[in-house]
Amino acid sequence: MTAATDTRPAVAWVPGGSSGIGRAVALELAAAGHPVAVTGRRSGAASEVVDEITEAGGRALAVPADMSRTEDVAAGADRIARELGPIGILVHCAGTNVPQRWWSDLAVDDFRGVIDVNLNSVTAAVLAVLPGMRAAGAGRIVIVSSWAGWRFMTGAGAAYGASKAALSPLVESLNDQEGRNGICTTHLCPGEVRTPILMTKPVPPSQEEMDRMLDPADVARATRWVVEQPRGVCVDELVISPAWNRIYIDRSAVPVVPQDR
Repeated sequence: MTAATDTRPAVAWVPGGSSGIGRAVALELAAAGHPVAVTGRRSGAASEVVDEITEAGGRALAVPADMSRTEDVAAGADRIARELGPIGILVHCAGTNVPQRWWSDLAVDDFRGVIDVNLNSVTAAVLAVLPGMRAAGAGRIVIVSSWAGWRFMTGAGAAYGASKAALSPLVESLNDQEGRNGICTTHLCPGEVRTPILMTKPVPPSQEEMDRMLDPADVARATRWVVEQPRGVCVDELVISPAWNRIYIDRSAVPVVPQDR
């Protein structure tokens, strides 16, 4: 059983699918049999993911787009529907941050840029897929957010924190208004994942710290679990984190005791 039909895998659209978590999600959903549309700003990177899927026997389409541009989002959704079929699954993975995160350094244009990608592009993508999902009477939307969308996270900065925190009520409003139409939306909040965006931190993590983080494939498997729930079952929010969680450890009153691993 899938989101849009009981007889064949639904078409999945993965904005931000050319790298990091999005790439892992695209590969995981393709392995599950879903035709996958991969969207990213860099056409070459999106095409590489599509090539990997097709070489493994899957069906995929590269749809380059700047998700911060509403016209790109609408055009991309239209193309996917024409070439792959109606979109039954949306997994929005596009996200960004800036190194200048503190109020003493923050520029208005940087703030707007983060909001455009992390929040406004989510709204645009959701609005693009809702009519088709309503017509089908079913659909799965997964918004890949962040720990910062679940709890205040000081290192995330004002722009990133505000954009991710806004996703929780956005998802709740979708389940409030569209759940009755068979459309289930999930606010997926990972802890730290070893992806390139971590290099935008004012102090990037060490390799040892990166090795302890979630792998993008961990988030992809969680996403697949969400979209494979039976019709009528909604996973409203899902938080996953590494066992060695720096967000806790850095603030914990319990001292870290070195031990062999």
